[in-house]
Amino acid sequence: MKTGGADIGPGTDSGRRNITLSLPRELIRESKALAARVDMSLSGLVRAVLEERIRDESGYNAAGERQAGILERGFDLGTRGRISFSRGELHERAKK
Repeated sequence: MKTGGADIGPGTDSGRRNITLSLPRELIRESKALAARVDMSLSGLVRAVLEERIRDESGYNAAGERQAGILERGFDLGTRGRISFSRGELHERAKK
């Protein structure tokens, strides 16, 4: 569709697409009020919330992968793979 010489609709230069959502009336009403309070459009608010959620989820997954790698590599405890004491000896040391 053309409006004043500018293309509006799918394939615009912004790379954005329209979607249709089905939400409860009360959620829509409260969302519009929140958007107005923070001086955003409803679309801008939804976009910001989704972007934040995706960033958080991506960061969480990346952190999990880093931690899994650390656990897989293990830690150097200075034992060279040999345990030179028994469980009982450890408990005796703790009592002293």
